[in-house]
Amino acid sequence: MKLLIWAQSMPQADPLAVPAVPTGPAARMLAWIEVHRGGIILAVTVALASSFLAEHYNAPAMLFALLIGMAFNFMTDTPRTLEGISFCSRTLLRIGVALLGLRLTFADVSQLGITPIVGVVGMLVLTLLGGVIFARLFGRTTAFGLLTGGSVAICGASAAMAIAAVLPKKYLKEEDILLTVVGVTAMSTIAMIVYPMLFTWLGLADVESGYMIGATIHDVAQVVGAGYSVSDTAGDIATFTKLLRVALLPVVLLVVALVFRKDAGGTAGLPWFVVAFLALMMVRNFVPLPESLLNFVNDASRFLLVVAISALGVKTSLQKLFAPGVKGLVLIAVDTVFLLLQAIIFAHIFLL
Repeated sequence: MKLLIWAQSMPQADPLAVPAVPTGPAARMLAWIEVHRGGIILAVTVALASSFLAEHYNAPAMLFALLIGMAFNFMTDTPRTLEGISFCSRTLLRIGVALLGLRLTFADVSQLGITPIVGVVGMLVLTLLGGVIFARLFGRTTAFGLLTGGSVAICGASAAMAIAAVLPKKYLKEEDILLTVVGVTAMSTIAMIVYPMLFTWLGLADVESGYMIGATIHDVAQVVGAGYSVSDTAGDIATFTKLLRVALLPVVLLVVALVFRKDAGGTAGLPWFVVAFLALMMVRNFVPLPESLLNFVNDASRFLLVVAISALGVKTSLQKLFAPGVKGLVLIAVDTVFLLLQAIIFAHIFLL
């Protein structure tokens, strides 16, 4: 009887109460792993398979990663893989690119010389102006021309989103932004596969091919994939050249904001991985580092990039890439070809 009275006096749990969620660091880490592990495992598996095939068939691992990843596109929208794939294609890509700074020395950069660096700036300006002119010829607005031209000239979808944040909303529709992101991603993916073959056919050496890839392909991920599909030297130069274009993004955003200064918004900032790349490049050139450490970082960076390209492949849907239709891609295709022609003319005059 006393035991019954004691049990009744104890506080009773509310059956409708929401269970407490652990909030400690360990609990948050376990929750993060639970959400991301499916996509990470998928991307790493594709990367390992791509590396195996590349070793045995003497072919680019990046290209294998992209193509095999595309075969698993049906898993993109699965909740168990979505977050992990996004993490690999964005965060791991940026970490891998940042670590490439430890591979690049001033001797590597000096192979380019000052002329190609000036050429990058000149091609960026001409592509922006061409984007506006072509847009007007197609009956579109100046703002849309800046959006498409900027995305082609700088860093693809990332530049498109950044420029869209600065441009006044009344000049752009959401459909314009979506069209630009999809179109520039499609062009960049095609360029990743076609440009290395084109530049090899033109007889360019590894340094020149790397420069051309970095100066013409839109997104950082595709530049890395295309560059290292040619050679390590081409990949290093392509990455450096591409990051020069990315570093000019804040300048372009500032100019766009000034052009639309009456009602422009947004902020201009340098992406963190560009800063990290430059900082690690300084460390590589001014601080003596053990060769074993450099080799480890080099291998880690390469594998992270293969994982990132694998995830990018999983996210790539050919159906969605061409969903806007042929007409919707024409303007971005014209901008892309315009940039490519500039680079070929520049290479013919100054590099060959």
